[in-house]
Amino acid sequence: MNVNRKNNFNSKKFTPKIRILKSPYFTFFISLLALILNYGTSNADDISAKAAVLVDSASGKVYYAKNPDLRLPPASTTKLVTAMVALDKLDPEAIVTVSKRAADTPSVLPHLSAGQKMRVKDLLYLALMRSINGAAVALEETVSDSEKAFVNLMNKKVRDVGAKNTNFINATGLPGRKQHTTARDLAKLLKESLNYPLISEIINTRIKMLDVDNKQVLLKNTNHLLWNDDNQIGGKTGYTRAARHCVVSASRKSGRTLIVALLGEPVRDHLWVDSKKLFDKGYEMLDNAGGDIKTRRTGINNYSPKKS
Repeated sequence: MNVNRKNNFNSKKFTPKIRILKSPYFTFFISLLALILNYGTSNADDISAKAAVLVDSASGKVYYAKNPDLRLPPASTTKLVTAMVALDKLDPEAIVTVSKRAADTPSVLPHLSAGQKMRVKDLLYLALMRSINGAAVALEETVSDSEKAFVNLMNKKVRDVGAKNTNFINATGLPGRKQHTTARDLAKLLKESLNYPLISEIINTRIKMLDVDNKQVLLKNTNHLLWNDDNQIGGKTGYTRAARHCVVSASRKSGRTLIVALLGEPVRDHLWVDSKKLFDKGYEMLDNAGGDIKTRRTGINNYSPKKS
């Protein structure tokens, strides 16, 4: 039997109504859900340096890593190792006569003069606070008979520390073939340098008056983090055209020390912003007793760093 039914359905009249909750309870629910989903994870996708790490100094745990083992030019972060090797061999109060070679080494101000006499300690202030290349060369020449011999000591030092992807060819950090480090290694080298009381003192000094060539010179530390973060305990910056901007620095809060290393940063101001961002996230992770700072570009869980 055929039954013909007239279809009175009018699609234009059928308009489903969706009620949008606008109550404060709905907003609270969404916020709570986002907090739960993001617990233990913090984003740092906009770190623009070529390589970066955030490391817990005590445990060696890496909280953030971007190309941590990529070999890149170290620039003047090299001088941390120069300083360690110098203090392994020299009395900080010993007097050094600056050579013509040291005085003529390209560098930022203040320039040294050939024949000038300076304490090892003062040369370290110049090298670590202002990255004076002539000061690094003067220390190198005082320790060793040749640049090659001093570099051998530097490379032995980094191997002893466990920095397996680092190699130096000079004491200054000026660019050259086969001179490289990594963000992971640089964090290890800063950790080791903090075991030297004089280095710790110097890299944590904001301003210092020194007698350079019979003139009083005001040194201002190139690590701007010392002014922007009261938890900072010091570090070292660097720059060359090949390396771009670099920094490695340590922060101590509530008895915990974190180290950030950034290499190959195109914009200098980003060193301070990104370092502070990573330090803040690191302490947030410590306070929450776990978690990693993850990014879309970095599989942080793939890295298992050994303790240095």
